[in-house]
Amino acid sequence: MTPRFFSSERIEPPRGEIGGSEAHHLMHVLRLGVGDRVTLFDGSGAEYSAQIQSVSRDRVCCEVEEKRVIDRELGFDLQLAVALPKGDRSRWLVEKAVELGVRQIIPIECTRSVAQVRSGSLARLEKAVIEASKQCGRNRLAEVREPISFTQWIKQEAGATIRLVADLDPEAISLHSIDHPTSGDTVQITIGPEGGFTKEEVAEARAGAWQVVSLGHRRLRVETAALAAVAAIGLWSPDSK
Repeated sequence: MTPRFFSSERIEPPRGEIGGSEAHHLMHVLRLGVGDRVTLFDGSGAEYSAQIQSVSRDRVCCEVEEKRVIDRELGFDLQLAVALPKGDRSRWLVEKAVELGVRQIIPIECTRSVAQVRSGSLARLEKAVIEASKQCGRNRLAEVREPISFTQWIKQEAGATIRLVADLDPEAISLHSIDHPTSGDTVQITIGPEGGFTKEEVAEARAGAWQVVSLGHRRLRVETAALAAVAAIGLWSPDSK
């Protein structure tokens, strides 16, 4: 399989270009050069078979040989709202969420949140989205949105078909009991911080017509809960059959 590279510029056949860290990785890590074949994508939904034509200090120019529109997305829009953990755990969570088909990642700030997402953190998470997309073959980039408060997230206008909050609340229903979405639907799953949601936050979610669901009786780390939920929901997609 030819190596995949992301182009931050729109690819317009018969030419495609790679710059920045992608070009550096191609030239100095993989040591590819003129004549080598690569696969390019720009996040628009297509991928391109190409051959390297020229290499400069910070840019690689390719000749596009074939365009392929390949859909590796879930059959519905899966959005993950999560109180991100500290440090590299956030990056790892985002990488795996992308591999599992999440289309939007929304950092939320809760009463018990332990980490704040700043502009530099968002840039690192967006880079993680690109790296994970290269690895798993997705041709559309997941979006990492600006952080919002739990209350803002819960009270936003309902545009989703299924809206879920995961919690250890004794009255939470099993995730397996939720009606599965159909093609084109939107599913939102909300995961709280390590200490969980407060009783007030759970009540706020229920008042906003969110379904409170259980992921089991064990208290999970944030990234474990998030990935367990999105993996289970992803299996509802027609493409998993």
